[in-house]
Amino acid sequence: MLALISSRASLIGLESKDAAKDAARRAILLVALVFCVFFAWALLLAGGIACLARISGWPWPGIAIACAILHLVAAAALARFACSRIPRAFPITRAEFQKDREWIETLQLTKNAKD
Repeated sequence: MLALISSRASLIGLESKDAAKDAARRAILLVALVFCVFFAWALLLAGGIACLARISGWPWPGIAIACAILHLVAAAALARFACSRIPRAFPITRAEFQKDREWIETLQLTKNAKD
């Protein structure tokens, strides 16, 4: 039983290291992406709102508010999509724990049958 627990602990350690490396890499890339996209989009919006206000004759604050509402709707849709794609953590460890539970239940049934 001690060897089983030790092997599961080492498996958790290995998967934890892999998960941490993956999470750090994704976090760095996400920060860089957000930084670049935010500034590019802000400049495009400022220029686009000014051009649209000049061409249409509408006041620029109304156009800016309409763009902000559109962006909030898009952000909510993207957030919902991103949250639905999160995979479960530690798939191998979960499978091994399930096998262990089944093995322990089999041992208990066998022990109870002998008594």
